Amino acid sequence: MQPHNQNQAGTRNSLLNTLYSRKETGQKSFAVLLDPDKVEQDAFKDLLIRSVENRVDFFFVGGSLITNFILREVLETIRTYTNIPAILFPGNSLHIEPSADAILLLSLISGRNPEFLIGHHVIAAPLLKKSGLEILPTGYMLVDSGTQTTVSYISNTTPIPHDKPGVAACTAMAGEMLGLKLIYMDAGSGARRPVDPEMIAAVRSCVDTPIVVGGGINSAERAQAALQAGADVIVVGNGIEKNPELLPEIASLVQELNRQLA
Repeated sequence: MQPHNQNQAGTRNSLLNTLYSRKETGQKSFAVLLDPDKVEQDAFKDLLIRSVENRVDFFFVGGSLITNFILREVLETIRTYTNIPAILFPGNSLHIEPSADAILLLSLISGRNPEFLIGHHVIAAPLLKKSGLEILPTGYMLVDSGTQTTVSYISNTTPIPHDKPGVAACTAMAGEMLGLKLIYMDAGSGARRPVDPEMIAAVRSCVDTPIVVGGGINSAERAQAALQAGADVIVVGNGIEKNPELLPEIASLVQELNRQLA
């Protein structure tokens, strides 16, 4: 299978354009989160093949803490078995790999740690400029999930309280006004509860950017609640690791919602 390549001239903004086009038509997307530290080759290849069979839209590749030097190998394996776009989901400025299609350039707008608002970005900027990666400027919002997650610990920031949709809406508005092109609401890996649909709806009513939602989505019911509240992209990682049948369940749900719009 030939690799999917978004890095050629003329396609620099193709993924961002796709996300906006799908948002404008109400089409929903499903992204599978792949943590390089959790990759086991045989199971990984099976997951990739099943992702193709179930028409997954995107792979988000990364994590808050990556301890193995296998990011490039993970992306090469994705290229071998799929044409699904691979988007880096970096934990810091070290998690850059030019062979991906794009990178979520995350500004942690829910926190007040300057390193994750702009500091790591300054360090990464010259490498990103040369990389050929499509840059997806993203307002990243951590939402309290009932337990401290790796990303809240590593970033040394306090998540938005899960029952404060107004705070989330104002934060997202500020991010959009600053020029960020996506809003990513994340309860974090291993979340006890997902982002509340009321909070997603509040943000949806206030911004025009595509909204990405992840963390704690461990059932088709939770996925549907997020999508119906206004999420444009749902991201699932741990849920699929624990229950592989969740992948076809959510994929089928997304496809059915999109068929209803056709």
